[in-house]
Amino acid sequence: MPLRDLLLILVICLVWAGNFLASAYALQEVPAFEYTALRMAILALLLAPFVRAPAKGQWPRLLAVALCNNVFHFGLSFWALKLAGDLSSVAIVMQSYVPMASLLAWAVLGERFGWRTGAAIAVSFTGVLVIGFDPTVIQQPASLLLMLVSAAFLALGTVLMRRLVGLNMVSQQGWSSIIAVGPLVALSLAVEPGALAVLPQASWIVWAGVLYSALLASLLGHGLYYVLVQRHPIAQLTPWLLLTPVLAVILGIVFWGDRPGPQLWIGGAMVLGGVLMIALRALARSRPLPPASGI
Repeated sequence: MPLRDLLLILVICLVWAGNFLASAYALQEVPAFEYTALRMAILALLLAPFVRAPAKGQWPRLLAVALCNNVFHFGLSFWALKLAGDLSSVAIVMQSYVPMASLLAWAVLGERFGWRTGAAIAVSFTGVLVIGFDPTVIQQPASLLLMLVSAAFLALGTVLMRRLVGLNMVSQQGWSSIIAVGPLVALSLAVEPGALAVLPQASWIVWAGVLYSALLASLLGHGLYYVLVQRHPIAQLTPWLLLTPVLAVILGIVFWGDRPGPQLWIGGAMVLGGVLMIALRALARSRPLPPASGI
């Protein structure tokens, strides 16, 4: 891979890792679904003039992808981040969507995988169990469960996305954001009492976090990733993108005060090692992998 593209990968990983930190600060003041709705509203406004209508018959699949990825994945992942006492466990457990997507592709699309990939999937899920025994995670078990559910929605959304045709990155991201705003607002009103009342008192930290998520994590991060996907197979990019949770752990230690215990280090190594093995096996067999995703 050319040095230019490796530098682009580094920018993507830095931007996505930084989003864990920026969002964690913002979520101290506002609830998760409201925060996600603000992010999607900004994206919808920016991308609406550039979207193109999907091909005939694609609306139901596009709707399902938007609900899975932009509503439930992002909403639940931010909720998990808000509840968590650290950034590290959330950033690592999110990567479990890769083995989940492999299992869903096998169950839904009939894709097959060998015993090495199966072993890697088992190692990844075992790593999540090990992380669950970390003292910080034990104090907030709901955070781990929410992130697992969030990863499951992302896995389902990425499997559905494989049959989504006729949309470029801008249109897909634009429509997904437009579709997501309404459900996110409804969820916020339903499960986050008083969310609207806290918004006028929100500090600059909240708005900086929202803008970071929308402009840097979504537009810049996913935009550069789309450029790289045009040049290289996803399976070739995935191992490099595992730098994202590593950088998020470093940011958590330096700025958020994370103190990962041995369970998180061991479990994290198992999760990321399993994901890396799945990516390497997919590359060797030229099999499709789910697209990467930052929070």
